[in-house]
Amino acid sequence: MNWIILVIAGLFEVLFAFCLGKAKESSGNEVYWWYGAFLICLGISMTLLIKATQTLPLGTAYAVWTGIGAVGTVLLGILIFKDPVNLWRIVFILMLIFSIIGLKFVSN
Repeated sequence: MNWIILVIAGLFEVLFAFCLGKAKESSGNEVYWWYGAFLICLGISMTLLIKATQTLPLGTAYAVWTGIGAVGTVLLGILIFKDPVNLWRIVFILMLIFSIIGLKFVSN
């Protein structure tokens, strides 16, 4: 169950990065809504990470959490914010994904 909580925490990390990107593109009062959403997503992500680390090894949980956030944020950047795509970015994203899966399999 804590692995599921950890994955959800990682997804909220992606969401708070998304909110930062949207705030950067916004103007006027809309910026404050995006920063508010950022704080909410950040709080949820951290709370779930704390819950997951109660039974999972801290180093593994943190690495998986940041890995999900990194992969998700790069993919959002490519798909939504039109970040550049090249072969090496794809290779390194795949390496991160395989590393996250590997950590899951070698952890209790």
